[in-house]
Amino acid sequence: MDFNQRTSVAKLLILQAFTCLSVCIAQTQSKSAEAPVSVLNEMRPKTTQSEYPNIVLIYADDLGYGDLSSYGATKIKTPNIDRLAKNGILFTDGHSTSATCTPSRYALLTGEYPLRINNYSPVFCADRLIIDTKKTTIASLLKRKGYTTACVGKWHLGFGDKPKPDWNKELKPGPLELGFDYFFGLPVVNSHPPFVYMENRRILGLDPNDPLTYKRGGKTYGKAYVGKHTSPHRGMPSVIGGKVAHDLYVDELIGEKLTQKALTWMNQQDKPFFLYYASHNVHLPITPHPYFHGKSECGLRGDFVEELDWSVGQIISAVERFGALENTIFIFTSDNGAIIKGKDQGDILDQLGHKPNGKLKGRKFGAWEAGHRVPFIVSWPNKIPAGKTSDALIANLDLLPTFAAITGQKLAPHEARDGFNQLPLLLGKDTTSARSELIIQPHKRSHKSLRQGDWVYIPGAGDGGWVPAKKGELPKQLYNLKDDPYQQQNRINDFPERADAMASHLNKLMKQYGMSVNKIMSKNKAKKKQKQ
Repeated sequence: MDFNQRTSVAKLLILQAFTCLSVCIAQTQSKSAEAPVSVLNEMRPKTTQSEYPNIVLIYADDLGYGDLSSYGATKIKTPNIDRLAKNGILFTDGHSTSATCTPSRYALLTGEYPLRINNYSPVFCADRLIIDTKKTTIASLLKRKGYTTACVGKWHLGFGDKPKPDWNKELKPGPLELGFDYFFGLPVVNSHPPFVYMENRRILGLDPNDPLTYKRGGKTYGKAYVGKHTSPHRGMPSVIGGKVAHDLYVDELIGEKLTQKALTWMNQQDKPFFLYYASHNVHLPITPHPYFHGKSECGLRGDFVEELDWSVGQIISAVERFGALENTIFIFTSDNGAIIKGKDQGDILDQLGHKPNGKLKGRKFGAWEAGHRVPFIVSWPNKIPAGKTSDALIANLDLLPTFAAITGQKLAPHEARDGFNQLPLLLGKDTTSARSELIIQPHKRSHKSLRQGDWVYIPGAGDGGWVPAKKGELPKQLYNLKDDPYQQQNRINDFPERADAMASHLNKLMKQYGMSVNKIMSKNKAKKKQKQ
């Protein structure tokens, strides 16, 4: 055994010892911690029934394809999410069109590719709202039929009509200008400033004598965690001040707070309702409620997933207490695949026997399958056949047109231009997806990819996210997902005609959206030269 091998073995042994110690400590803390405060006892039966179903859309954050027991996880227990799968349909080929958080949410709410507005990256505290307030969203669509609508959780789509919105005033336009009657949650993301709660258009707990102000690289109030950027580098915007508002925001209690707010809002509704529950679980920083520490068998990240499952269970139980379970559609999915922070964390999870993205290749931000193939479950008792598994292609883009069909609405040509009505597929009236292809958006514009049937074409080396190309790798990629679901064999040289046809079709689609692949690559090269 040479020196490098001995070093690797020693490192793994240290990781094993550290992991065992961490699990023991977490389990001890969990036993002494009280359970999250539940408001379930406040729920009351609904006295009115609607011809339209309630719709609950649960959007997890950075949850990988392999993070749920219904998708094969053995070290994490997710009985409540699994219950939705048992009572509905579980998709094995469900996707977010983007492998990145903000563009994924744009696609979800509008039914359109975020590339149409040139969005490939997350927005932060200084960014304006990226959705045109004239554009139809899921919320505004459902309001046409009398729904009350709420977004509870992570927004991450910007505020205001110009950069650097004033955080001390009403933040608009925002969720309420896009069809939501109510908003409570995180205005940006739990990893970046400002670390505060927002309700409707205002930040909670603001003190006029201690306003929130912009400062590049400024340190915010709040407890530090790995993955929490309390002092972003100087190239990143930050917001300082607002100590009272920051004190209301306790990282380990976010899941409890958001769940309480979601249940309380649902309990107040007499009309059919649409709840968009945009959980912060399991985005970095990994901060599960103390009660969940040690509950899973794979560390704090696994505990964070189990906290998410608790929230889902609370929402399901609330709907049951309303007497509305059979008249409620539940959709559970994720904004993108899992991100594993550094090789050490990956080694720890491997040692614990858990792979957040299952056997899929890649990670969040990338064009490989792990970046965007996500859990995708739909339940509607007595409407959707129970216990069904489907390998049909479906995407977050398809939800808006599907909801339109459920509520008997015909979309105009300019609405949800890239989504497909999947209601026949959900109801079991068709086994074939209405979608035959999907554009996949990784973080890098140059790697915008095309899925057609079983084939996926990637016009670059590496994953187009945080995994760079290795020396000697081919400059383009082609995979047959039916024969090679884990993308181990690049067939670009075996099927050049297919690759050329897919590249041509992708370029044609880009021209329809006003930009060619070649132009995008030229722009990227120009930016690199400017930086040099």
